[in-house]
Amino acid sequence: MKKIIPAIGLVLFSTLAHSQNGLDSIILEKFYISNPADEAGSLSNSGGILPTGSVTYRIYAQMQPGYKFQALYGIGAHELKLSTTTTFFNNEDRGAIIPNAISVANTMTNTVLLDSWFSVGATANGKVGVLKIDDTDGAIANSDGLLQNADSRAGIALTTQDGMVTGTPKAVTFVGFTAQLDSVFDNVSQASNLFSTKNASIASLTGSVGPTSANRVLLGQFTTDGQFCYELNIQIGTPTGGVQKYVAKNPTGPEILIPSLVGCIDAGTATAIKDDKKENHFSYKVSPNPANDVVTIQFDATSSSSKDNSYTIYGVQGNLLIQKHLGAVTEKQTEIVDISGLAPGFYFIKLSVDGTTSTKKIMKN
Repeated sequence: MKKIIPAIGLVLFSTLAHSQNGLDSIILEKFYISNPADEAGSLSNSGGILPTGSVTYRIYAQMQPGYKFQALYGIGAHELKLSTTTTFFNNEDRGAIIPNAISVANTMTNTVLLDSWFSVGATANGKVGVLKIDDTDGAIANSDGLLQNADSRAGIALTTQDGMVTGTPKAVTFVGFTAQLDSVFDNVSQASNLFSTKNASIASLTGSVGPTSANRVLLGQFTTDGQFCYELNIQIGTPTGGVQKYVAKNPTGPEILIPSLVGCIDAGTATAIKDDKKENHFSYKVSPNPANDVVTIQFDATSSSSKDNSYTIYGVQGNLLIQKHLGAVTEKQTEIVDISGLAPGFYFIKLSVDGTTSTKKIMKN
């Protein structure tokens, strides 16, 4: 039985900083796709059944240098929600509500590495989560002979790079939760497909920073064989001690809207963030920024198998202003976007390639 860490104090502060926006983007990584061998192996242990075709997703917040992740939260008009059309997978044998409570040795056993949980950086006790392309300290070989699938849709195989590096990750503090975490991310007999709150948070009380210069913090790992949907609200701390709040919908006052904080993705359709030394990957640049009349979207070593790719420009209130369907995307493709008709101010460019999305902020002079 997984255990919930008790809440300690409050984490949602009232003061907001008036500096630059510190949250660059939300990154959704496809971490692993299970195969029939994984399902058969899961049937032979007490961890719970891992259906063939289950996808393990990791969500990261990428911040500017000096900023710290403080909380995922739901409050008032800002619901924090995760859902799936089936159920979330949990390993009942050696898994836990938080990854800090999972030993590195246990991540090497059966399907524990694919357990579903919230995080403020950790993947295991003494291990910090990084994109597989950033993992430089070697692989963990699964001692049960599972998790060997090298499906290219999930990028680098876990037998090569496992997305964990040695570190001292902060512990998760749950504020305002009752039994919901247990029913969604714990008991197989109580397995649920919806996690939702408007009055609680998943917090790092002293703030979390990423282990690399990119300052990416792992917010959670979620495994399901159904459609996965998320709606997030994030609070981060500024280098000067202030606070910034980013919401998926309905921004008011100083709250900042980030369109990529909400989305849905189907198992088997999304493209992973891949190793740029081994495979093409989803990477692009937007310039100039700030811009006057036009901005350029430059794809960098990106190749798409889908014809359903697009970019969208939103206002800070979430209003759709410009949208274009791109069709298939090729390497070094360049898109010129006319923004001369937009008023001066901040906007968001949301790019969708092969089901993976990324949002960048731009300023129009």
